[in-house]
Amino acid sequence: LLDTPICDFGKLASAFSLYDFDGRKHQMRAGEKGLLIAFICNHCPYVKAIIDDFVSDADQLIGEGVRVFALMPNDYQNYRDDSPEKMKEFAKRHKMTFPYLVDETQKVAKAYGAVCTPDFFGYNQNLELQYRGRLNDKNPSRTQDHHQNSELLNAMRQIIKTGHGPQTQHPSMGCSIKWRD
Repeated sequence: LLDTPICDFGKLASAFSLYDFDGRKHQMRAGEKGLLIAFICNHCPYVKAIIDDFVSDADQLIGEGVRVFALMPNDYQNYRDDSPEKMKEFAKRHKMTFPYLVDETQKVAKAYGAVCTPDFFGYNQNLELQYRGRLNDKNPSRTQDHHQNSELLNAMRQIIKTGHGPQTQHPSMGCSIKWRD
C-alpha cells in the first residue's frame, strides 16, 4: 500500500506512444481542455473499488473536452491478471470509452513518477500538471455514493475553467506498481 506524492504543479506531461490491448498505437496528446492520465491495473482492490466511478468521471470529462488515457504499468509476465487479454476483458466489463494502454517497458510510469494503482495525473490544456490526487475517498473496505464527492472530477472541472488545479489535494492510495526486476 502506497500513497502518491504531492502535486508538482506545472510539471509538463511526458510524451508517450503506447499500444492498447489490441495492438493499436496511441500518442499522448491533450484534448481541447486538458489531459487526464490514470495508471491502473486489473487486479488491484483499490482500482476495483473505484473503476466504475472513474469510468463515469472520465466519460463526463471527455464530453467536456479532456482527453483521457488509462495506462497499465505492471509486470504482467509475473502478474497474469494484468495481461493484455485480461485488460481487454476488464475494459469491456467496465465499459471504458478511452484507450487502456500497456506500458510494457514501464518507462512511461517511471517518467511520470507513478507509484501505485490507481495514480491520477490531471493536466491543463498546456500539458502542465495541476492535479495529483485521489478519485474520491472510497477505499476497498467501505462503500458510499461516489458522486457526493468526486475530487478528481471537481479538480478537472476547475482546471478546465481556470487552467489551475485546487491547492488542497489528497494523495491517491493503492497497490504498489509491480516493477520488473
